[in-house]
Amino acid sequence: MGVLLKPVITEKMTAKGTNLAQFGFIVDKRANKIQIKSAVEELYNVQVVSVNTMNYSGKSKLRNTKAGIISGKTNAFKKAIVTLADGETIDFFSNI
Repeated sequence: MGVLLKPVITEKMTAKGTNLAQFGFIVDKRANKIQIKSAVEELYNVQVVSVNTMNYSGKSKLRNTKAGIISGKTNAFKKAIVTLADGETIDFFSNI
């Protein structure tokens, strides 16, 4: 089971990364905080101070088209905010 699915790269998370050393990840729904901490430390070679997790439920969406109303649902996911020790950082753009 891969714990970390992808990093969250938004304007807000980039500001948190530079100011507060906090980085966001979309993680597996079954992963707990200890598994997330060990996965980040192993993958990025940093020291994790704390992990905060949030569960997002899927939302239903409706779209009006010429053929009628199309209904769908967005995916549910779990997000983790990882706080690193002082002076440590993660560079997501290093291997582009």
